Amino acid sequence: MSIREQFEERETGFIASYGCCVTASRGRRRPEESCPIRTLFQQDRDRIVFSNSFRRLKHKTQVFLSPMGDHYRTRLTHTLEVAEVARTIARALRLNEDLTEAVALAHDLGHTPFGHSGETVLKEIYSRHFSHAAQSLRVVDLLEKKGAGLNLTYEVRDGILKHSKGFGNIIPTEPGETAHTIEGRVVRIADIIAYLNHDLDDAVRSGVISRDEIPESCVRVLGETHSARSTTMIRDLIFNSTHEEKGFCLRMSDSVYETMAELRQFLFDNVYRSPKVHNEFVKAKKILTELFTYLMEDDGQLQAELTRMELLPFNPETDTREEVVCDTIASMTDRYALNLYHRIFMPFPQF
Repeated sequence: MSIREQFEERETGFIASYGCCVTASRGRRRPEESCPIRTLFQQDRDRIVFSNSFRRLKHKTQVFLSPMGDHYRTRLTHTLEVAEVARTIARALRLNEDLTEAVALAHDLGHTPFGHSGETVLKEIYSRHFSHAAQSLRVVDLLEKKGAGLNLTYEVRDGILKHSKGFGNIIPTEPGETAHTIEGRVVRIADIIAYLNHDLDDAVRSGVISRDEIPESCVRVLGETHSARSTTMIRDLIFNSTHEEKGFCLRMSDSVYETMAELRQFLFDNVYRSPKVHNEFVKAKKILTELFTYLMEDDGQLQAELTRMELLPFNPETDTREEVVCDTIASMTDRYALNLYHRIFMPFPQF
C-alpha cells in the first residue's frame, strides 16, 4: 500500500459523513497516473501554490490601490486569510482540510488588477457576464501552463466557481448557487468573514473611517478588534451548523448573521464607495479601458504581452480577439498594468 493509499484510508476514519473524502472525488478532467505520496486534493493545492497566477496575487489590489504602507492587505494576503479561516472551520467540522484549502487558495486566481473596478471595466467593455469567479475557473482550466491548465479535480473547480455571488446572501440557499461540497460552501463564508474583518481593519488604518464610525451594534455583537470579530463569526458558524432533514447545513445565529450583513452594508457605503477609494478606482478604470482598446487594435503588442505573461499566443482560428484581450487584462497585476500604460501612453524623452 502506498503512502497516498494509507492516508486515504486514515481519511475515511476522521472525516465526517457529510465531508468529502478524496476517494469520493469525481476526479480530473483528464485522467492522470496517481501520485504515490499525495492525494488528489493535496496535489491540487500544490499546483495552485506553484502557479503563475497565484504569485501574481501579491501585486493585485484588495481594496486600496498599490498601497505604500506595508501592513495593507493585497489579494494574496486576503487569499491566505481566507485559507486560514476556512481551514479552522473545516477542521472543527471534520471536513476535508486539503479540499477546503485548495478551493480557498484558488478562489481569486482570476481576479483582475485594481480589485473590483477592474471587474467592472471588463463587465462594461467585454461582457456583462464577466466575473472573477468564472475567470478563476478559466485560469485553472485553460490559462495556466500556456493552455494546458492545472487539471484540477471537479470538487476544487466547483468550489472556485461557486465561491462568490457578489452582494448576495452570506449563506446562499438557492439551488445552483451553492458548491457541491460542504468544503466549497465553507470557503464562500470564510471569504466573507475574512474581507469583512480585514477591509474594516485597513479602512481604519488608512483613515477612510474612524473606529468611532463603526456601528455600535457591530462592536457589541461581533467585538471591538479584528481578532474578536473573526473569532465570533467563526465560532458562531461552527456551533450553529447542524444536521437537518435535507442534510448537513451551515448555519449562523440570527444576531451574528444580521450583524455581518449590517457590517457589509456599512463597508459598501462608507469604504468601497467612499470618495477616497472610489476616485482611485475611476483612474484605474480609465487605465484598463485604454489598455483594452489598445490591445484590440495592435497585434504585435498583444502577442508581446501574451509572451511576457507566459500565456498562450493568440490564435484567430480558435479564439476570439476580445476573449484573449480580456484574459490578458484580467491576468495583469496592478503594477504590470501601470507600467504598460506608462510605456504605451506616456511620453518618453528621446534626446
